[in-house]
Amino acid sequence: MSLNVSALADFNNETAGRIIPKIVYTGNTAEYTSVQEGIKYLEPLNLFEVDLYIQEGYGCATTPSGSATFTQRNLQVCGRQSFDALCLKDLDTKYLGITSLDAGSYNTTWKLAETYSELIVNQMKKKNDQFIWQAVSGSDCMDGLLALTATGSGVVEVPSATTPSLANIDAMIAAIPVDVADRDDLTLFMSVPFFRTYVANLRSANNYYFDPNAIANRGGVLDMVYPFQNVRVVGTAGLGSSTRMVLAPAKQIVVGTDLVSDVDNFVLWFDLNTDSLRHRLSMKLGVQIAYPEFVVSNIA
Repeated sequence: MSLNVSALADFNNETAGRIIPKIVYTGNTAEYTSVQEGIKYLEPLNLFEVDLYIQEGYGCATTPSGSATFTQRNLQVCGRQSFDALCLKDLDTKYLGITSLDAGSYNTTWKLAETYSELIVNQMKKKNDQFIWQAVSGSDCMDGLLALTATGSGVVEVPSATTPSLANIDAMIAAIPVDVADRDDLTLFMSVPFFRTYVANLRSANNYYFDPNAIANRGGVLDMVYPFQNVRVVGTAGLGSSTRMVLAPAKQIVVGTDLVSDVDNFVLWFDLNTDSLRHRLSMKLGVQIAYPEFVVSNIA
């Protein structure tokens, strides 16, 4: 006698399976820049510049010389939000209903809510970093850093630096205006693929000073000090697959927002009226460069 099991599906213990959330590379350019809070829509960056004139020191100086100049560059923020609703009753007939829902038919709580929240914040940080770099005023309410450092924007252009070779990076460093050449916040931003190519180029040069442990992952960006220079090289997900490289005094790049904590302090609640678990994430974001003339871009 034999068993006829053709009508049964093969066993798959789905309730014992581990759930692995998809964590993406977030990127956080704002970690290096200045951040200005409290912007609802539009605020100026008030810039102050002194042109000091030195006169001969003999005798009595009676003629005023030099100048103090105030200028402004507007920093506009764009409203950004995410809203979704999950019907937890859809899980009643699935293995996830057994493992992640409490007993009862109301389904007002979900054991994966914390993981769900973390994934939302993680995704938003990545999209915000992309927005800071890739926003275009034609489709967004403001220009991101790629548009702000494009041809004709007033930055120092090194169009020949199309790859992250050591020679090209040296050329961009050589183009830094002398007025900011000694700053301690000079930062060369590039894409993550470019950063990995840069590290490979550094390794291939067989330089004795290359230390693999010098590469740090800080806030979702790859970070390394360029050897023998006061320049930090940063690979950020915000640039995606762009071939643009931007070298600037990072603190002269200003990221504007209404409240920094808006990304983390979003709302997650169960709505009895629609029988769904809902989230709403709302924030404002913008970027501006205080002094474009001190920025070096490869315009790639």
